[in-house]
Amino acid sequence: MLPYSWLIPFFPLLSFALIIFFTIRNKKLSSYISIGAVSLSFFLSCIVLITVLHNPVTSEFKFNWLDLPGFKVEAGMLIDPLTAVMLMVVTLVSMLVQIYSVGYMAGDPRYSRYFSFLSLFTFSMLGLVLSNNFFEIFIFWELVGLTSYLLIGFWFEKKSASDAGKKAFITTRTGDLAFMVGIFLLTTTIGTLNFQEAFHQVEAGAISTGLLTLSAILIFGGAVGKSAQFPLHVWLPDAMEGPTPVSALIHAATMVAAGVYLVARLMTIFSLSVPASLVVAIIGAFTAFLAASIGLVQNDIKRVLAYSTISQLGYMVMVLGCGGYTAGTFHLMTHASFKALLFLGAGSVIHSIHTNNIWEMGGLYPKMKTTATTFIIGSLSLAGIFPLSGFWSKDEILLVALHRNPIFMLVGIAVAFMTAFYMFRLCFVTFFGKPRDQHKFDHAHESPKVMTVPLTILAFLSIFAGWVGLPWLHKGYSSFVYHHEVHHLDPNYILMVSSLAVALSGIYLAYLIYYKGVISADKLRQRFSFVHKVLYNKYYFDELYNAVIINPLYKLTDFLFKKFDLGVIDWLVNAVGNFMVFLSWAKERFDTLVVDGAVNGLGYAVKETGSGIRKIQTGQLQNYALVIFFGIVLILLLKIF
Repeated sequence: MLPYSWLIPFFPLLSFALIIFFTIRNKKLSSYISIGAVSLSFFLSCIVLITVLHNPVTSEFKFNWLDLPGFKVEAGMLIDPLTAVMLMVVTLVSMLVQIYSVGYMAGDPRYSRYFSFLSLFTFSMLGLVLSNNFFEIFIFWELVGLTSYLLIGFWFEKKSASDAGKKAFITTRTGDLAFMVGIFLLTTTIGTLNFQEAFHQVEAGAISTGLLTLSAILIFGGAVGKSAQFPLHVWLPDAMEGPTPVSALIHAATMVAAGVYLVARLMTIFSLSVPASLVVAIIGAFTAFLAASIGLVQNDIKRVLAYSTISQLGYMVMVLGCGGYTAGTFHLMTHASFKALLFLGAGSVIHSIHTNNIWEMGGLYPKMKTTATTFIIGSLSLAGIFPLSGFWSKDEILLVALHRNPIFMLVGIAVAFMTAFYMFRLCFVTFFGKPRDQHKFDHAHESPKVMTVPLTILAFLSIFAGWVGLPWLHKGYSSFVYHHEVHHLDPNYILMVSSLAVALSGIYLAYLIYYKGVISADKLRQRFSFVHKVLYNKYYFDELYNAVIINPLYKLTDFLFKKFDLGVIDWLVNAVGNFMVFLSWAKERFDTLVVDGAVNGLGYAVKETGSGIRKIQTGQLQNYALVIFFGIVLILLLKIF
C-alpha cells in the first residue's frame, strides 16, 4: 500500500479540479465530490497507519524530477510513524469539517467554490506531510499559505475579511523568506535537498556548528510564521474573519500545525545545535505565556480560541526545543481533536444566535445541549483535566520541560492555569446564567445533525484519543513516534497531581467570578484597569507594527509616487519609451543584416560552389583518365621525396 500513498493527496486535488471545471454550478454535487474525495484519503490514511504500525520503519519513494549538471531535484514521499499519524489527523479533521460545512455554509452563494478551496487546502497540507525533501516541502508550504489566504478572505466583500487574508499572507511570507534562506544555506553546504541524506550529512559533521545553528534558526523562521509564534503571531486572531469551519481546519490540524510538524521533521538538525534548540524553546515558552494572558480578557468567542491556539502551539514548540519529539507530536495529535471540536462548537453557537460576542450570549445550555456538552468536553480536555486526552499530552510536555529546565515547566504550569480559567470563563458566560440578549436567546436553537454529529465524534476523540499515550502503556504512542530511539519517561505523580490541581483552580476561579458572582468581574477590571487595557489591546503589537513598519512604508510610497517631481517621472517614462523604440529598430536591422544576410549568404555560397564543381564533371573519358594519371604521378613523387 505504501507506494500508492500518493493517492492520498491526489483525491482532494482531483476534487478541486472537478468542482472548478465541471460541477461549480451544482452545489450539492460539489459538496459530495469534496467530502467523498477526502473520505477516500482518510480511508487510505487508515491503511497507511495500520501498515506502519505493523512495521514502523522509514520508507522512501522517490524519482528524479530535474537532473541537471551539478543540480538534481527529486520528487517523492517519506513515510514514517510521524507521517502516518499526521496523515490520519489531517484527513480525519478535514473530513469532519467538510461534513459540518454542509450545514454551516448552506445558502452561501459561493458554496461550490468554498468546497473547492477546502479540497485544494487539504491537498496542499497532505503534500507537505508526505514530502521527502526541502524543495518539495517548500512548494507545498507556499501552497498552504496561498489556499489559507483564499479561505480566510473567502467573504472578501467584507473589508475586515479581505484585510485579514492579506495580513495572514504577508506576515507568513516574512517567515517564509527566512525559511527559504535557511534552506539555501543548509542544502548548498551539504550538497543535497533530500531529508534523509541531509540528516546523515549533518550527523557526519559535513557542516560547521555555527553554520548549522544559523541555518536551523532561519528555517525555524518559517515555523514562526506558519505556527503564529512571537513576533509573527499577529495574523492568527484576525484569521477568524473566515468561515468558522475554516478556522477549525486552520487551527486544528493543518496550517498552524505545519510549523510544529516542520520542527519535528527536522529534529535531527535542531537537536545537533544547542543554541538553535534553546531559541526554539524560548520562543515557544514566551509565545505560550503571551497568548494565554491575552486570552484571559477577550470577548469574541473565536478570538479566545485563536489565542488559545497560539498558546498551545507555543507549548508544542517549547517542548520540541527541549528535545521532546514524542511529547510535542503527541500534543499536536490530541490538540487537533479538541481544538477542532471547540471551533466547530463556537460555529454552532454563532450559526444559532448570529453573534461572536460572548456578552450577548448566556443561558444557552437548555437550548443547545449537544453543542454545550461537547464544547465543555473540549474545554476540559484543553484545560488538561484527568482522564481526557489533553491531560496526558500536557503532562508529557511538563515532564520533558522539568527534565530540561524547571523554568520551562513553571511557564507550562502558569499557562495551564490561564488556559483553564479563560476556557471556563467562556463556558460559563456562553452557556450558563441568564440570557443577556433576550431576542437572540428566543431565536436560539440546536444546530442540525450534519453539524452536531461531527461535534459528537470529536468529543469522543477529545476524551479517548490521548489514551494511546498513557505513561504505563509501553507499546503506546511513545514507542511508535520517537526520535532515534525509544525513551520512556517514568510518570511523575507529583507533577500530575500538581498540574491537575492548578487546572482545577483555574476552573474554580472562573466559576466563582462568572457563575456564582462571588467575585465581581467589574471590580477586578477597575482595580487592574491598566493590566486589563494592555491585555485587551493585545500588548499593542498591531499598533506597534503599524507605527514602526506599515505607516512608514505608506509614507515612503506616498513620497515616491505622489510627491515626486512629475517632470522627472515623465522624463523617465519617455526615456524608457525611446529606449524601447531603439531596441525595436536595432532588432529590425539585426534581422535584416545578420539573420537574413547569413541565410542569403549561405544560399549564395552553396550555389556558387555547385557551379564550380559542375565544370569538373565534363562527361569525357579522356579528361578523367588524364586526372587519374596526374594523380598517380603526384602520389609517386610524394612517396619518393
